[in-house]
Amino acid sequence: MKRIFEIDPWKIVTHEFNPEDKRLQESMTSIGNEYMGMRGMFEENYSGDTHQGIYLGGVWYPDKTRVGWWKNGYPEYFGKVPNAIDFVSVDIKINGESIDLAKDSFSDFELCLDMKRGVLDRSFIVEKDGHKIKVTSERFVSIAFKELYANKLTFTNLSDEPVKIEVQSLINADVYNEDSNYGEQFWGVIDKSVADKSGRLVGKTAENNFGTPRFTVEMAMSHETDLKAIQSENEEKYVANNFEGSIQPDQTVSFEKRVIVTTSRDYDTVDALDKATNDLMNKAGEQTYDQLADAQANAWAERWEKSDITIDGDEAAQQGIRFNLFQLFSTYYGNDARLNIGPKGFTGEKYGGATYWDTEAFCLPVYLGTSDPEVARNLLLYRYNQLDGAHHNAQQQGLKGALYPMVTFNGIECHNEWEITFEEIHRNSDIAYAIYNYTKTTGDKSYVLNEGSEVLVEIARFWADRVHYSERNGQYMIHGVTGADEYENNVDNNWYTNVTAKWELDYTAQIAKEISDEQAKKLGITDEEVSKWQEIADKMYLPEDKELGIFVQHDGFLDKDITLDENNNPINKIPADELPINQHWSWDKILRSPYVKQADVLQAMWYFMDDFTEEQKKRNFDFYEPLTVHESSLSASIYAIMAADLKYEEKSVELYERTARLDLDNYNNDTVDGLHITAMSGGWLAIVEGFAGMRVNDGELQFKPFVPKAWNGYNFRLTFRGRLLEVKVAKDNTEIKLIKGEPLTVKLNGKEIEVK
Repeated sequence: MKRIFEIDPWKIVTHEFNPEDKRLQESMTSIGNEYMGMRGMFEENYSGDTHQGIYLGGVWYPDKTRVGWWKNGYPEYFGKVPNAIDFVSVDIKINGESIDLAKDSFSDFELCLDMKRGVLDRSFIVEKDGHKIKVTSERFVSIAFKELYANKLTFTNLSDEPVKIEVQSLINADVYNEDSNYGEQFWGVIDKSVADKSGRLVGKTAENNFGTPRFTVEMAMSHETDLKAIQSENEEKYVANNFEGSIQPDQTVSFEKRVIVTTSRDYDTVDALDKATNDLMNKAGEQTYDQLADAQANAWAERWEKSDITIDGDEAAQQGIRFNLFQLFSTYYGNDARLNIGPKGFTGEKYGGATYWDTEAFCLPVYLGTSDPEVARNLLLYRYNQLDGAHHNAQQQGLKGALYPMVTFNGIECHNEWEITFEEIHRNSDIAYAIYNYTKTTGDKSYVLNEGSEVLVEIARFWADRVHYSERNGQYMIHGVTGADEYENNVDNNWYTNVTAKWELDYTAQIAKEISDEQAKKLGITDEEVSKWQEIADKMYLPEDKELGIFVQHDGFLDKDITLDENNNPINKIPADELPINQHWSWDKILRSPYVKQADVLQAMWYFMDDFTEEQKKRNFDFYEPLTVHESSLSASIYAIMAADLKYEEKSVELYERTARLDLDNYNNDTVDGLHITAMSGGWLAIVEGFAGMRVNDGELQFKPFVPKAWNGYNFRLTFRGRLLEVKVAKDNTEIKLIKGEPLTVKLNGKEIEVK
C-alpha cells in the first residue's frame, strides 16, 4: 500500500511532492476549528490539478434536486455546503514571475500538519531565472479565536544577487463548487472596500426558489510585512492588497496575513457584520502572530490533555489515532448547538457537508469519553431543535410522528436518493439510542425526561404508524427499507431496523412512565398509546436462522448465492482488481450479490453488546465479516470492537488499522474527495470499547482490557461523570489513575476497585 506521508507520532509530514497525489495531500492536511475550515491547498498560484476548498460551519445552499423520475415525497432540494469566498490566496512573484510549483523547479520540499499545535507548515526552495528563494508558510484557523485565520510567509534569498518580490493578497468571490448540479456560482458580492494594507468583502449566497435563508458573510484581511504596500485593487468579484520589495542575498522578509470571518448566522445586518468584523480585527491586532500561534497551541494542549491516546510499539497505529482525534475535533467540539458533524467536515464537498446518522451512532460516544458532557448534549439539542423538520418529513410520507432526516442542515430531508432518504429509516432509532447512550453514560436524566422525551415519543409514533401487523405470522413487520448496509435496498424486515425499532418503542414506553405529569400532558401521551407501543415491541418480527445460529440481515438474504472458498471465506472470490466493488460493479450486480457494505446486524449487536451470548456474537461475526467488503468508512470500527470482544486479536488489529488509517492509507481509494470525518471516531472506539473493553452498565464503569500481540501497550484518557481518568494497559497489568475528580469505583476484569 502506497503511503504519501511519513510515519510520525504527532505529524502528517512528507518531503516529497508528486502532482498526482496533490488532492490526497490536500485532503490529509485539512485544518478546521468547527467554525470554519479548509483543505490543505497551496496559498500561492498552482496551475496543476487541485481542489481549492474553504467551508464555513452552518452555511449551506439548497441546490436543485436532480432525479430521473420525480415521485411524490421526494425532497425539494439537495442541501450542500458552498465553497466559501476565497480568503487564503496570495500571488507571489519573483522578478515579475509568479511562483507555481506545477511549472517551477524546486527542492527541499516539506509539507507538515502539526497535530499537537494545530498548524499547517510548508517550505520549499524555488528557482526562478537562476535565482533561489526559500519560501516557508505557516497557517492555522484558531480554536482560541474562532473567527481568525492566520498565515505567516517568509522569503529568504539564497542567491548572490538581490531579487524583487511582489505579493498580492486577495479575498476573491469568483469561486465554484466542484459538485454543483449546473455549474452555478453560489456567491454574489454586495459590498467591498480596500485600504493600503487591508481589505474587506461582503458576499451573499445566491437566490433560491425554496424559501430557505440566504447567508451573508464578511471577510476582512490585514497584513504585517517588511514589504512596501503599493496600489490596492477593488474589482467586481475581488479585492486585493499589493506589496513589493527587494530581498538582498541571505536576507529574510516576512509577510503576515490575518483574516476575520463573520456570518449572518450570528449577526442580522451588514452593519452588524461590519461592526463585529472591525472589533474582531482590532482584537486580533492587539496580539503578535506568535501570541496568536501560542494561544492555538495552548488550546490544543487542553484538548489533548483530556483525549490523547498513546500506543507503544506501533508508530503507524499511533499516528492514525491522533489523526482521527485531530480531524474530528477540528470539525466539531460542541461550542455551537446549531452545528453538527458532516461526513467530510471541512475537507471536501462530497455528501454536501450535511448531517447524517453517523453523528449519533459513531461520534457521540467519542465526545462522551473525551470532552465535557455539554459537548454531547449539544449534539442532542441539535436534533431536538429540528423536531419540526422531522414532523414535516414524516408527513410527506403520510405518516405520524417524526422522521428524522438522513441528510440535513435544518431538519428537512435534503437527500436526492429515494432508497436512502425514505428507506434508510433506522436513523430514527439511532437518534433515540444517542439519548439513551448519553443518559446511561453521564447519569444525567434531565435531558431524557424533558427535551429527550419529546424526541423519543415522536419517533415512537412514527414507528407505530410505519410497522404493519402480519395476520399470517401474528407479528409486526417493517417492509420496504434499507438497513445500514446500503448494498441492499428496498428489503423487508431488516434485522437491524426491526430490532432497534423494537428497542426504541420499549425504551420510550419506559421513559413515558418516568416523565412528570406535566410533561406527559404536554406530549399528549395516553395509557392506550403506551400500551400499543409495548405491544408492537413485544410482537416485533426479528428474522433468525436457528440452524446457522445467526440473525438474518433481512428476509431472503440467505437465498443469495453465498458460496465459500476453500478457506470458508467468500470475499476472496472477488478479484483484487475489482475492489472496491462500488467503483467496478454495476449497481444491479451489487444488489444481487451477498456482499455487505458495512456492519448491519453487527451494528445492533454492538449497541447492545452485553445482551448477547458469546456464541451468538461469534456465530454472527464469523458469518457476516467474511461477506463484508467494508466499503463504508463506518464499517471497520464496529467489526474491530466485535473482534476484540471475541479476542480475535489479529482480526481486531487489522480492522483497527483499517479504521484508524482509512484516509492516511487511502483504503477505499476515495480520500481525494476529502476525509471521512465521522469515521474518525473509529480508532477511539476500537481501542477504548474494543481492546480496553470499556462498558457502562448500571452506572458502573467497566473494563476488560487486553494488549494485542502487535503492540507493547497503550494508554488513554477518559472523562466520566466529572472525573478524568488515565488507563494504562500493559501486557501483564492494567493501571487506572484518577487525574481529576472524586474517587470512583470501577470494575476491572470483573473485580471492583476504588480509584483515588
